[in-house]
Amino acid sequence: MLDAKYDVLGIGHAIVDVLAQTTDAFLTEHAIAKGTMTLVDGFRAETLGHAMKNRVEASGGSAANTMVGIASFGGKAAFIGKVNEDRLGQAFGEDIHKAGVAFDSVPAKGKVATASCHILITPDGQRSMNTYLGCAAALTNADMAADKVGAAKALYVEGYLWDTPGAKAAIRTAIAHAKTAKRKVAFTLSDPFCVGRWRDEFKALLAHDIDILFANEAEAKALYETECFDEAFQATRKWGKTAAITRSAHGSVVLHDGHVHILDAEPVAHVADTTGAGDQYAAGFLYGHARGLPLDVCGRLGGIAAAEVISHVGPRPHASLKSLAAAAGLV
Repeated sequence: MLDAKYDVLGIGHAIVDVLAQTTDAFLTEHAIAKGTMTLVDGFRAETLGHAMKNRVEASGGSAANTMVGIASFGGKAAFIGKVNEDRLGQAFGEDIHKAGVAFDSVPAKGKVATASCHILITPDGQRSMNTYLGCAAALTNADMAADKVGAAKALYVEGYLWDTPGAKAAIRTAIAHAKTAKRKVAFTLSDPFCVGRWRDEFKALLAHDIDILFANEAEAKALYETECFDEAFQATRKWGKTAAITRSAHGSVVLHDGHVHILDAEPVAHVADTTGAGDQYAAGFLYGHARGLPLDVCGRLGGIAAAEVISHVGPRPHASLKSLAAAAGLV
């Protein structure tokens, strides 16, 4: 097996987030489902954008956020995603390069705009996401070069991509390349509604392709169609490979081959915005995993990254995650 150029290659939606703090009344007025991700069309995205006060723009997208987190730890990360050559697309490219992530995907052609996600943050820190995919799902097999996929120790895929047939086919190609190169495949379930739409296919991926699974408690319950966390936990444990299940204030549970690590959440003085918490947890975990650290340490690194990102508005770290990990004596 050839030496890897990168720790992790992430594939996902390249999205520019538009964030604003708001109230539950605003969510009700605009018929927004609290705490979930809803796909919207361009008109709906534009309407919400005009209604949101004191908006802040920040490049995002689940897998892209995770790659930025890995870079903040001092790791080597690359990203494959699709943007247009419009203002938001240029901003996305500038931001991810500035963060230290390799990104050289060929821009999409045509009039379909770069994706955006309008995120409403209520006082309890919950985020309600309204995503216009634009050209983000226009990934094809041509974007998944075998040498690019094989250049990373691990491939990381966001489940949101399963909502578009072309992107799904491209991901299957990337997974095949990763397997041929004997690289690990990591997968995040992304959202309980996403799990509901693709449960059988996700379970097939678990059976045949996935080595590392990321899920929050709600997603794990949705995957195994239960309201009981212990049942979801036991089903994941039976799967036998590496899994990390996050549980918000209750920390996380890391499982591998029957072994279980129960980890407390890292302390946070004030939860400002939970956007990106799962993405950054995955960043810390994958960074540690790429360095062969024990799984409980990987989980703690994930917890540190998640705690940092929920302490401020926005899905990407503001502080150096490398410095925070060093201060905790983990690297």
